[in-house]
Amino acid sequence: MKKFLTLPLAFLFCTSACLLSCGNKTSSSINPNGDSALALLMRDMHEDGLHTKQQLLNGGDIEVNVKYHELQTAEATEPEKVASQTYKSFATYYEATVQSLIESNDSNKAEAYQTMVDACMQCHEQVCPGPMRKIKRLYLSEAELASLDTK
Repeated sequence: MKKFLTLPLAFLFCTSACLLSCGNKTSSSINPNGDSALALLMRDMHEDGLHTKQQLLNGGDIEVNVKYHELQTAEATEPEKVASQTYKSFATYYEATVQSLIESNDSNKAEAYQTMVDACMQCHEQVCPGPMRKIKRLYLSEAELASLDTK
């Protein structure tokens, strides 16, 4: 009788342990050395950029949901890069392009959006080239721009 009771209890224990260990993960990291606040912010900015692109294509209001103004204060993986005047200038410019996008009217939203993506790309060309392929996905394609012109 004990054998029959032991097997279900062992199964229950293993299943519970597996579920609890999976539930404790707060986020997945693509960086084996951990993620800095700036790296996480930039990933959030990319996701928000994709969302903004979709809002633009759907003709909806533009809503920026990321704390882009923390670009100059978030802890970086490589602090020496963000301490440079080059990075600070790009961050200030990016913040201005986001503000322009938010304040843009319907006739220039696409242009303001493309300018915002350009600001990302220009900074990454100079400071940290790794994410450039990912940033390129944020641009509106010719077909997408043409579809906006017909709305």
